[in-house]
Amino acid sequence: MGLFDFLSNEGDKKPVEPANKPAAGGGTDFFGNNANAASNTAAAGDTYTVVSGDSLSKIAKHHYGDAAKWHQIYDANKGVIGSNPDLIEVGQVLTLPKL
Repeated sequence: MGLFDFLSNEGDKKPVEPANKPAAGGGTDFFGNNANAASNTAAAGDTYTVVSGDSLSKIAKHHYGDAAKWHQIYDANKGVIGSNPDLIEVGQVLTLPKL
């Protein structure tokens, strides 16, 4: 079989279709995350911009009255914060989920 053998029987073969087509107006972003998840999360709670000296537990204490609820803030913002909840940066905008 040669490199150009596929040209000889053009009428016999159809172009390959994608396995799954993305939904119109939706789908995933570059990293495979739900493209609509950010807008859904933002609608679920308030936002907070990190300032110098903040930690997730301080934010949780101020907004929820319980520093132990920092886990909920982290879970809602893993895409913004990253894998280490101790490394939040000044200027990050966090979603504060409704509890």
